Amino acid sequence: MRRVVFVRSVTVAAALLASASACAEIRIVQSPGGRVGPFLELFDRVRESGERVVIDGPCLSACTLVLSLVPGERICVTKRAVLGFHAARSVDRQGRFYAEPEASEAVLAAYPAPVRDWIRSRGGLTSRLLLLKGRELAAIYPRCR
Repeated sequence: MRRVVFVRSVTVAAALLASASACAEIRIVQSPGGRVGPFLELFDRVRESGERVVIDGPCLSACTLVLSLVPGERICVTKRAVLGFHAARSVDRQGRFYAEPEASEAVLAAYPAPVRDWIRSRGGLTSRLLLLKGRELAAIYPRCR
């Protein structure tokens, strides 16, 4: 029996993944990102599970850490897939964002080389959201079958 876990919320996905069988598939349909910690925990579990990841919609910000943690041969993309990258940032007590250059460099270094090269060719990780989709994305990750 194939089981599919849809990632819209990291918390819900982590709970579902805990009960998923080894033949499950993780399908990212809409993830705006969020705090890095929960995504690292989720994708670490996915990596250990052996499950395939289907990116089937927006996977933005911290969601893109899936590329660093799950082996590339277990990731595929649909025509709806969009990966969104930006520089790492934190929020101070007043709710203001501030740059985290060292974290940005660490994240960039962790991405697979083709993704890293694509980001660098567009000026690197900045506050601007870079969107990798369509043919450019399909040149890096295979289309899901």
